[in-house]
Amino acid sequence: MSGLIGKKIGMTSFYSAEGSVAKQIPCTLIQAGPCVVTQVKTTKNDGYEAVQVGFDDKKEKNTPKPMQGHFKKANTEPKRKLVE
Repeated sequence: MSGLIGKKIGMTSFYSAEGSVAKQIPCTLIQAGPCVVTQVKTTKNDGYEAVQVGFDDKKEKNTPKPMQGHFKKANTEPKRKLVE
């Protein structure tokens, strides 16, 4: 599986120089990273292998208590987005 974890920060446009006509191409700007490994899942414990990655810090007061424990175990600040 491949993918990108990030946050949209805006839009811009570029001009291509194909032939004699310049063409405007819209482009999305994405802030990708920093990402933190929050959990490593193993076949022995979880039945499959995966790495859980977190992105974008979140206030601790807006994080549920079970998730606060999850992030404390990983020695990191609470994250807004978690992806395996």
